[in-house]
Amino acid sequence: MSLKPQLEAIIYAAETPISLDQIFSLVKESLLAETPGIDVAEIKSRIRATLEELIADYSGANHGIEIRQVAGGYRMSTKPDQHDVVRAFAKTLKPPFRLSLPALETLAVVAYKQPVTVPEISEIRGVDSGGVIATLLDRKLITTAGRKAVIGRPILYRTSKEFLLRFGLKDVNELPSMEEFEKLLAESFQSDLLPGESTPAEAPSSSPSTVEDDSSEAESTAEIAEESETPASAKPE
Repeated sequence: MSLKPQLEAIIYAAETPISLDQIFSLVKESLLAETPGIDVAEIKSRIRATLEELIADYSGANHGIEIRQVAGGYRMSTKPDQHDVVRAFAKTLKPPFRLSLPALETLAVVAYKQPVTVPEISEIRGVDSGGVIATLLDRKLITTAGRKAVIGRPILYRTSKEFLLRFGLKDVNELPSMEEFEKLLAESFQSDLLPGESTPAEAPSSSPSTVEDDSSEAESTAEIAEESETPASAKPE
């Protein structure tokens, strides 16, 4: 595999400037496999040379992004002459939202059991989930999917287009295994968790924020009822 696209992908994906040593640890195995017997000095020399090529490539006028050395590492950033348009775009973005652990847990249930009703979700979690469902509806991570053909005709819920966008999925068929999804949830929303909820609860009923989320059900009942009467096809995704 060519070294250049590897380095480009690594720098693009890095949230903070990535150092030469970090890059070396990531690509050394592939370089050793490609060129048996190559020594450490030669590997680092090739990495440096390739980085210089990338920097030169992105310095051209036909790129709005550049690769810069920052704080002992490399990172991609927009060029100064593009800051105005990027700033305008940033102002159109929705502010990040915060989810409690019960909300993340409920979202996982909906994702893997959809379409699913609130009673079914509550049975799986072991606590009433009406208030949490209201939160997920408000965040547009889930939407209604009609009513289940049983007595009482409870509302069915499924994940939304916003959910797919958040996790970079084409459709729900691309969902990973449950274990991988739980890890993805933790990584994706870790910075958005409510204060005091940075570590997972051992069980749904033991989560310190469960009472807070579930106690809001009474206040959210009218809102849920109002949203519930809206046909699934009319719900925003």
